[in-house]
Amino acid sequence: MEINEIIDLARPAECIIADLKSKSVSVPAWTGKDGLVNQYDPRRHPVMNRALYPDRVNPDGTLERVTRITYDLQRLAVRRMSELMNGVPVKRVYKPENDRQKEVAAYLEKIFDNNRVDTVNTERSAMLFASCEVMTLWYAVEQPHNGYGFASPLKLRCRNFSPMAGDELWPLFDEYGDLVALSVGYRRKVGERLTDFFDAYTATRHCKWSNDGSGGWHLDEQEDISALGKIPAVYMYRPTPVWEDTGCLVEEMEWAMSRNGNYLRKNSKPLFVVFADKAIDYGGEDDEREGRAVLQYPQGSNAGYVTWAQAIDNLKFYLSELRQQFFTQLQLPDWSYESMKSSPMSGESRKQLFIDAQLKVADESGRFLEFYGREVNVVKAFLKVLLPGYGADIDALPVEVVITPFTISDEKDTIANLQNANGGKAVISQRESIERLGWSTDVDKTLAEIREEDAGETYGYGDLNTTDEE
Repeated sequence: MEINEIIDLARPAECIIADLKSKSVSVPAWTGKDGLVNQYDPRRHPVMNRALYPDRVNPDGTLERVTRITYDLQRLAVRRMSELMNGVPVKRVYKPENDRQKEVAAYLEKIFDNNRVDTVNTERSAMLFASCEVMTLWYAVEQPHNGYGFASPLKLRCRNFSPMAGDELWPLFDEYGDLVALSVGYRRKVGERLTDFFDAYTATRHCKWSNDGSGGWHLDEQEDISALGKIPAVYMYRPTPVWEDTGCLVEEMEWAMSRNGNYLRKNSKPLFVVFADKAIDYGGEDDEREGRAVLQYPQGSNAGYVTWAQAIDNLKFYLSELRQQFFTQLQLPDWSYESMKSSPMSGESRKQLFIDAQLKVADESGRFLEFYGREVNVVKAFLKVLLPGYGADIDALPVEVVITPFTISDEKDTIANLQNANGGKAVISQRESIERLGWSTDVDKTLAEIREEDAGETYGYGDLNTTDEE
């Protein structure tokens, strides 16, 4: 069925929405019994399940709480991968072929900067790595301004949608794999009642339905967006979360530490023991007292504290091996302070730690480059509406998106390499170096003073202590 046949407003709204929810991509559910949130949120891990791992009831009826220790490694893997992807901000490289295209490049970059695209990239990367899908909607609001370098009657904004935020994403692809419709379902509170909304976007129209639970779905609004010529949103998905199949390793660590915690709490308290051949009355001291009274016992006996000799090394090895396997399987570096300080390395050696992570970023970059490329085209479409006379140059401007994996870098080595490549010439101006240093409150004044001092030395005024005899 063609998209125009699906969104035929003469059809019942329930039928239209059901057809738009024909999702052909396989994405794990975020909520539910087997939802990804149960692995992502440590409070939902099995060790926290009181039905699976109940507290103990003592013979006197009192409740003894068991030890519950969780490891927030899935959330750490999401943050770590997002940091590797966005620690060095994503760049858009423009290759203008004329002056007008240079203007277009500046306008596009202003639009991205005004929407804090670096922050948006970090947010949606985390959404993708955790919930496996994310959608970014671009839209315009009537607000005259000059923030893009020209007088614009509209202001462009963007917003991320993801199952992590309670949204439902429904991409609809045709038989050739092209995205023909992108819909999002979400719930908001209207007045005192929770209302479900369903927005559908195609290349020519936007329709919005709502359902407050009283009378089914009904159409709230529809608008023609054929001037854009494309869906004003971009969608990205992956088949598995970034932690993939390592959840069992995390659960095993949690069970090992929690069970060991129970033994520690019960057995780590030193016991005062008297070794004697006959029973001795100690006066009934309370076991909970910090100190004990003077004790008397027969000659030849001995007394002292007895502690539990636990085989702690085996537990340390077990947990260390599980943690190492977690990061190794995911190709992520373990940047914890304990891990880094225990392995003294040179700066060059530490750079080698990022090789596996850089390969991981290269493996993940494919879907991101496609996503960012489509987003540039969406913003171009909006810019064509704002600047009708620039349409041909906007379409013709080549834009390349570059993702640079984060790594430890030494600026001294970078500058030396650049100077060697250009024959020993300077790579930045004196003014730029003063500005980057940040010590001067007035860069232009500092630069003028330096030039005056240089000019004074050139004409023999630099050494004021020189005498005529010298």
